[in-house]
Parts: sequence; C-alpha cells; structure tokens
Amino acid sequence: MSTPVIVLLTIIGYFAVLFLISWLASRGSDDRTALTGGRQAPWFIVAIAMIGAPISGVTFVSVPGQVAVKSFSYMQMVLGFVVGYFVIAYVLMPLFFKRNLVSIYGYLEQRFGQGTHRTGAWFFFISKMLGAAVRFYVVCVTLQLLVFGPLHIPFVVNVIATIALIFLYTLQGGVKTVIWTDTLKSFCLIMSVLLCIVFIARALGYGVGELCGAVAADDTSRIFFFDNPKEGTYFWKQFVAGIFMVIATTGLDQDLMQRTLASKNVDESKKGLIVSGIVQVFVVGLFLVLGTLLVLYTRRVGFVVPDKTDELFGLVAFSGGPVPVVVGVLFILGLVSAAYSAAGSALTALTTSFTVDILKYEVQSTKGEVEDEEQQATAKKLARTRRMVHIGMAVCMGLVILVFYAISNQDAISAVYSIASYTYGPILGLFAYGMMFRGPVRDRLVPAVCIAAPVLSYAIQWWLKAQFDYTIGFELLLLNAALTMIGLALCRRTE
Repeated sequence: MSTPVIVLLTIIGYFAVLFLISWLASRGSDDRTALTGGRQAPWFIVAIAMIGAPISGVTFVSVPGQVAVKSFSYMQMVLGFVVGYFVIAYVLMPLFFKRNLVSIYGYLEQRFGQGTHRTGAWFFFISKMLGAAVRFYVVCVTLQLLVFGPLHIPFVVNVIATIALIFLYTLQGGVKTVIWTDTLKSFCLIMSVLLCIVFIARALGYGVGELCGAVAADDTSRIFFFDNPKEGTYFWKQFVAGIFMVIATTGLDQDLMQRTLASKNVDESKKGLIVSGIVQVFVVGLFLVLGTLLVLYTRRVGFVVPDKTDELFGLVAFSGGPVPVVVGVLFILGLVSAAYSAAGSALTALTTSFTVDILKYEVQSTKGEVEDEEQQATAKKLARTRRMVHIGMAVCMGLVILVFYAISNQDAISAVYSIASYTYGPILGLFAYGMMFRGPVRDRLVPAVCIAAPVLSYAIQWWLKAQFDYTIGFELLLLNAALTMIGLALCRRTE
C-alpha cells in the first residue's frame, strides 16, 4: 500500500472518530454551553485534555527532532512549566472563578475598564490567529508532501477541506467538543509516541534494558546544562523562562483556559491543572527518548540527520527497511491528532473571545429555568452571532494559512512566531499589574501602552544585539511585560 493511501486512510479514520465524539459531546448543548462547556466537566477529563492541549503538530515533530542538536535541554523548561501550573492553579483560577468569567479577559474590564478589556482581547486574537495558523500551515505542508501532492490535489483544496472539517466538528459542541477531542488527542499522542519507541527499539534490536542503557549512555540524553550562562540551554534561563512562559501562554490564554473554566468549581480546576502539569513531564520525556532513538537509528542505517531537524521523525517513519509501516501510520495519527485538535481548540477560543470580549455579548445560564420571550430572543441572537463569528474565524484562519504558503520561507515563519511571542508580553503585564497594584489607570491610554511596549522591546533587542552582540531569548517576554507595567504605572489615575 502506498504512502498517500496509508496517510489518507489514517486521516479518514481519525476524523470518523472525531465526528462521533463531537456528536456525543454536542447532545444537550446550546449556544451558551458551547461557550462555557456547561461547567460540568470532571477534573480528570480536564486533566487528560490539558496534557495534550499545549502540544501542536509542530511540537510533535520538533521536540524529537531538536534532540539531535539540543539534547534533552527542553526538559529544563518543562520542569519550569510544572511550577507555572501551580501558580495558575492557586493564583489565577480562584480569580477567574470568583468573577464567574466566560472569557478570562473580562477581568481586565472589571479591573481597568472597557478599553483595557478590548486591548487584551485584540492582543489575544492576533496572537492566537497567527500562532494557530502557522502551526496548522506546517502540518498542511507536511500532508501536502505525503498525500495531496502525490494525488495532484492543490494546496488550496487541502486547506479548505481541512478547515471545513474543523469548523463542522467544533460548531455545535464548542468547548465541550474541545475538551473531549483533546482527551482523544492526548490518548493518541501518548500511544503514538510510546508505540513508535517500541517499534524503533525493536528495529534496533533493543529490549527494555538495552533501550534504557542505550538512551542513558548517548550524549543526546543530557538534561541539565549549568556550565555556560551565555547559552540558551543554560538551566536557570530555561527553568525561569518555563515558569513565566506557561503562565503567559497557558494561564492567560483563552484557548487553554477555556478547558479549566469548564470545570465544576475552582477546586476541580486546580486538580486538573496540577495533575496535567506533572504528567506532562513524563509525556515530554517520551518525546525526548524517541528523539534519541531516532538519532541512534540514523547512525545505524547511515542516514544523514537533515539540516531541518523537524524532518527527522517523518524521515525515519517512512524510511521502510527495519522500520515497520505501522510507525508511519502512528506518525500521521499523532501529527493529525495534535494539529487538528489544536486548530479546533483555537477556533473555538477565538469565537468565544470575539463574541464575548469584542462584540460584548453576555452569556448567562438559564439551566433549569423557564425562559421568557426576551430571553429566548436573546438566545436566538447569540446563536446567530456565534455561528457567524465561527464562520468568520474559520475563513480568516484559512486565508492566513494561504498567505503563509504564498510567502513561505523559514524567515517568514520565524517572524510570525516572534510576533506571537511579543503579543503575550502586554497581556502578562496587564494581568500582573492588575493583581499586584491597586488603584485605577487611565483606561483610554492603555492601548497605546500595550502597543508601545512591544515596539520598545524590539528596539532594545536590536540595540543589545548591535552594541554588545547579545541576543535576547526568552527574556523578551519578561521585558515586554515589565515595559507594559511601567507604562501602566505612568498612567495611574488619582482617585
């Protein structure tokens, strides 16, 4: 059976299961529970969903690939993630539940005003749309090479078809669908990586003992780097960056927080967050072990590790020879489950944030109550609006992907990731200032502050590189947030 047929059958099978889960999750849902998840999700289901939620298709191919050049250094950041999850659970979640927020950016209006609220929402919108589109673009390109290209199907048809499928399965169920499909995603990811480890180890002739010994003895399995503070792999740089990165990109991201906000109460959400944070250490560990096995395999069979290490996993998965066909199927299953679930989750979060934060629709539960005519009219209006916004978000994401394809080069993709990292800085600064300091600020000046902070961050980054050959890495997020907080302090209003 040819590679395109194998990949296509895997995708069809996965989507069949995905639509079944979507149909089951959407039963009993309305347009209000689609935005909130009904707040009845069990904590262990939220925990399982959150394990796979931060993992995109790019992560699926990048983490094993980067082992070839950066060893297990990524684990240092993951350990920081665990600390960050505790901060989210015990600092942010009580705040969000106490204020009964549908969108976490509603806090900004309650604390500062409407201008700040919309500023935070727009920064999230830009960041999530670019980030989700780039991640999905990378996967679309991979599938174009493996399936659609050999079948002479144009890239634009590839994008339209997959965006349409994601739109359909997230339309009715909303957050409930996201939670259950992320649960499927987490299961597929873990099983795919675990089984790939087993099959590649067999191809190398390793049993369990030989596998552990070979991985531990190889240079690529080094975890801790304390020797050179100037390097990006230095432990304290990565550990501290991991703490703040997960606070900003998970705790202050509507896409990821919409799962925990669907929990029954704040204590349930804490359990889900902490368990998922700890389990992620072991899941990422599997990815890293797989990376070392891929390197060992390339050495054994004489493959050259590609310059773009993201291609390493796919290269081995479809290399044939000692590696069985099932490894290629598992690779596609993991890639598709990671990519499509992440895109569906982002689409749902964008719909929620745009509807609640920018269009200012109030979402109130009337479960168990008899609705009067005014409430019914409001519910119908919300239904129409949510569907139109959902369509708009899907079209926008598709167009961004096609733009990336038209201008695709490594620099363009790197630039978009950099822009996405800039946009989280002001969001982190807004929330940090609001929680650490009392007193109002001039709400009308906040948009200018949040725009100025990334601009100044870019200028400082350029100056340090030009004058001292110093490259700002993960510190950029903290610099951006600090500049935002300084700007807010200068805009304080006397009561």
